[in-house]
Amino acid sequence: MEKRQSQIDYTLLFLLFLLMCISFIAIYSGSGQYYPDDPTFFLKRQVVWYVVGIMVMVAVMVIDFDYFKYLSIPAYGFGMLLLILVPILGKEENGAKRWLFGVQPSEFMKIFLVLALAHLLYKIVTKERYRSVREDIWLLIKIAALSVPPFLLILTQPDLGTSLVIVAIVGTMVLVSGVRWRLLFALAGAAVAGLALLVYLHEAHFEIFKLIVKDHQLQRIYGWLDPMGNTGGFGYQLYQAMLGIGSGQLSGMGLFEGVQTQGHAVPEIHTDFIFTVIGEESGFLGAMILLFVYFLLFYRMITIAMNCNNLYGTYLVAGIVGLLVFQVFQNVAMTIGLMPITGLALPFISYGGSALLTNMVAIGIVMNVRYRTKDYMFRSEEGDGV
Repeated sequence: MEKRQSQIDYTLLFLLFLLMCISFIAIYSGSGQYYPDDPTFFLKRQVVWYVVGIMVMVAVMVIDFDYFKYLSIPAYGFGMLLLILVPILGKEENGAKRWLFGVQPSEFMKIFLVLALAHLLYKIVTKERYRSVREDIWLLIKIAALSVPPFLLILTQPDLGTSLVIVAIVGTMVLVSGVRWRLLFALAGAAVAGLALLVYLHEAHFEIFKLIVKDHQLQRIYGWLDPMGNTGGFGYQLYQAMLGIGSGQLSGMGLFEGVQTQGHAVPEIHTDFIFTVIGEESGFLGAMILLFVYFLLFYRMITIAMNCNNLYGTYLVAGIVGLLVFQVFQNVAMTIGLMPITGLALPFISYGGSALLTNMVAIGIVMNVRYRTKDYMFRSEEGDGV
């Protein structure tokens, strides 16, 4: 016996509305430096992107998420095709080829990978409730087969930030897949060993290290480790951002009053470094309010995933949570100097079309799962193994 919880998740929509309002204010405050004659230039474009994003979100909600299983492989293949075409037909900006026909295919590949991995896990878990160690290893191999190709194609653009998002998505979905902890610890140990090897190569065999890590990536790391000593290069942006956030102190310098924000001191402040606007002009309190809204958003998503009776829906939401949580963490951390600069946008806040549309599709998927979650009085829904 079942009853359907056919209702829109207004809590999720309200939190999205708050993020949208914060985005509009921060972009308006931080982007006037680029078009003094039209300080609302980027704001108007962001409003348009939000309108388009909301329409896309509604469209995603209309389709029963069960049908995404049938779309996952074609979507994944389409995303891979776009990534392959980027080096051939893509537009180069700032030393990287990431754009194709006005969009970033790597942004949409995040969603396509979530759909494909969720389908893979659903098929295997519903057929093999009790897996052996060998079957767990085989599952990890299948996950790698889906994840490594887009990871490498994105990494060679080069786009380290989005590549790390791919890793975060895969890591989250592996965690919820039921793979034995000893295998997870083995993977974590291998990752730590890999980092240790890179450090060793940097210190003892630098010529080999330079074959693995490109010069501009290495300069970014140096700029992150010592921003004050590299203010003339890759440390400049981070140093100015930290200076602005620090000057905001507890309550901020006031809207449109930030010295770094309004003084054109921080490059790309309306996109990757928009957290600087919030930290400088609204201070620690404003930054904490934003992070609290994010916390509520992610908590709500996790609740939806846990309450979903359909394993496929649970895996979809888990992948979305991994995608968004990592982006928020990485963006805020790189702005305050805790992580290297990778060029990731702050979800729902930063200016940008491709990233915002991807995030709105992600919210649409979560809303879709919540809308179609069923309550069973005596049992949980069984998978059909499709």
